[in-house]
Amino acid sequence: MIRSFMRKVVLAYSGGLDTSCCISWLKNKGFKVICFSANLGSEFSPADLRKRAVKSGADKVYIKDLKKEFAYDYILSALCANAVYEGKYVLSTALGRPLIAKHLVEVAKKEKAGFVAHGCTAKGNDQVRLELSIKILSPGLKIIAPLREWDLTSRESEIEYAKNNKIPIKTNKNKIYSIDQNIWGVSVEGGSLEDLDKEPALNSYVFVKPLGMSINKEVYVDIEFIKGVPCKINGRKMDLVSIIEKLNKLGAQCGVGRTDLIEDRVIGIKSREVYEAPAAWILHTAHRELESLTLDKETLALKELISLKYAQLVYQGLWFSGLRESLDAFVNKTQDRVTGVIGFKMYKGNVIIVKRDSSYALYNKKFATYGDNDKFDRSLSRGFIKLFGMPYR
Repeated sequence: MIRSFMRKVVLAYSGGLDTSCCISWLKNKGFKVICFSANLGSEFSPADLRKRAVKSGADKVYIKDLKKEFAYDYILSALCANAVYEGKYVLSTALGRPLIAKHLVEVAKKEKAGFVAHGCTAKGNDQVRLELSIKILSPGLKIIAPLREWDLTSRESEIEYAKNNKIPIKTNKNKIYSIDQNIWGVSVEGGSLEDLDKEPALNSYVFVKPLGMSINKEVYVDIEFIKGVPCKINGRKMDLVSIIEKLNKLGAQCGVGRTDLIEDRVIGIKSREVYEAPAAWILHTAHRELESLTLDKETLALKELISLKYAQLVYQGLWFSGLRESLDAFVNKTQDRVTGVIGFKMYKGNVIIVKRDSSYALYNKKFATYGDNDKFDRSLSRGFIKLFGMPYR
């Protein structure tokens, strides 16, 4: 049972159904509710978020534009690590949670609040990600998770609660998906997606065009990297946030970046998740291609293992762990030579590499060619094969 003797709680507020209901629930428990919203590229504008929070009963609202910090301190690290969970999830929501937790703790300290709260479900990953981060950053803060305590047992019951309490929401019983959106991607779950024998309905698409509705032409793009950092699109220098936003638009119209995954959650259950992340998949594809051109095979092989572990740590909410920081040291060193230009074309959901160029390229046409300009010494192969095969005789 929660005792609200300190009377002040900072709520991680998204503007969605769950956190909007949380405001009313916490107020009814006697708390002064301070909302904190991190603008990472949400579906809601800052003005809309503030209006929704106040209408839902918030006593005070903090909104911070964290897109730049998100891009350079979180997304970029995961991109350089090639971190993709179970082959289909580029960790869009997972990467945002530790950043939200960091600033939630800062607001709580500023407000001298003894409690923080979140709107994560009892069977989801985000409760783990937020709470682990909060406990690492500020062990003394008490955490309230209304969705683990209240009597509302379904999204339908939350919608009814919101209507009865005049809480402004966008969700309705015909479109009951849970959606989380930032610049790195959108996650969609719930509703008809829980039926595995059904194709995702058209109303589950957020901004990526379904293949049948995507543009019917090839779109060519060049991306330049310097030490693993994307810096130009088609020769035009841009900051990372602008690059991500631009690629999201270009990729979405081509139907790029939507994945449908049976996912292993942290708490042990499998769930179906649909993700839309055009820019993330484009940049991951281009970055990996540039690494294959500039890194030696032993580094690439070890990096594959590191990538899997890195993705797992991020997914499980261990961003602020010493191991993740140690892996970053290795990854950052591998990026010293990841400089060059990758060209590709997009068409009907595909990203197809068409050009590779780097001053650090390990590819040498004189050795690789089968044409007249071949400079490879064929006499070396016989001795190499004998030496290579000695342990297996």
